[in-house]
Amino acid sequence: MVDLKEGNYTNQREVPTIFQAFGHWLELRRGQVKGCTLRGYGNYKNYIVGPLLLGTHAQRREYTVTGKMPEGCQLRNMLGNLKVNELTTGEIRVWHKFIADSVGLHTANRCRLYLQTILGLAAEDFGVRPPPMPRRLSRGGPKMKKAILLPEQVRTLLAQAKNDKEYGIFYSFPFLAGTRPSEQLGLLWQDVDFKKKEIHIRRMQEADGTIVNITKTAAGFRTIPMRGLLYDMMLDWNERCPRREGQLERVFPGIGFRRFKLGEPRKNGGNCLLYSNFRLRIWKKALKRADLPPVTPHSARHAFISTLQAQGIEIGLVAKLAGHANATITLSCYTQSVRGGELAMEALAKAFTPGVMSGTAAETIRADAENTSHAAALGGS
Repeated sequence: MVDLKEGNYTNQREVPTIFQAFGHWLELRRGQVKGCTLRGYGNYKNYIVGPLLLGTHAQRREYTVTGKMPEGCQLRNMLGNLKVNELTTGEIRVWHKFIADSVGLHTANRCRLYLQTILGLAAEDFGVRPPPMPRRLSRGGPKMKKAILLPEQVRTLLAQAKNDKEYGIFYSFPFLAGTRPSEQLGLLWQDVDFKKKEIHIRRMQEADGTIVNITKTAAGFRTIPMRGLLYDMMLDWNERCPRREGQLERVFPGIGFRRFKLGEPRKNGGNCLLYSNFRLRIWKKALKRADLPPVTPHSARHAFISTLQAQGIEIGLVAKLAGHANATITLSCYTQSVRGGELAMEALAKAFTPGVMSGTAAETIRADAENTSHAAALGGS
């Protein structure tokens, strides 16, 4: 039999166990997702395969790190030893309830989604018939929406960015392109085509600054049109962007440091910019200077999507520009996209131009943001 740390389970003559099917799934995902994402999948191994330590979160973490059994705790087998075709819907329901009661509903639901994917892959690769997933499992409360800036607040930030020659493009880019922070920091100049006015999202940056040639999902590989303010700022930044060993490489690198005083050229620019430094030294300071609420960098992506929807852009096109695997992620229903990306970017530019956005669209986003803030206040920090 195959250990999870070794290669794929490929024995077509024998039905795999849940343990083997989990390892097969994990190995096939290697190279398709970021390393931190793959490690995140592996963190659910004990909940699905087992054995699971019965105790507190701190005790489970201690056991994982040290291998020593905390006093008063014990291990419980999970689904690992069962063959895929022997697992029943009832057993899945009992297992899900146990995880929800012992660890938490969020973890239980995440494990259920992973188990469903694992069983589906086993059905495809080994010709086995997995059990149907149980329906009407317990659900938590409504998911809290991410707080986003209102269109007029984004306009204020963009006005500041146009005059900020050092960092303006860093914090305006996600509002104008809708990228994830890892996509933005992983962008290379070779992915920017000024002739066609396009940005190609082809890679991401890991937490340690390493660039990997993958995106969050296959749909993450996409082309974003450059129009208006985005094109002008990118063109200007191309001329001033710090070089690494004399060559343009990263679009959003560390810009270096000043040795003595303001106005002198910076030293040692062009290297990777870690997300933590981007968030603390650039993003938070820009919001504070503009007297805006402390939203997260990822919220700029939500503002991009919400604004396009409020401007009447077809949800299928919004999903495509955002790099969502399907439009149901962007909205609860799917609408066929029939316009080009250029029109979407022109609509975005209108939304961030004073006096242009229609009152109805502005009120829609404002109401959504106010409801989110109210929900956050009720839910606490």
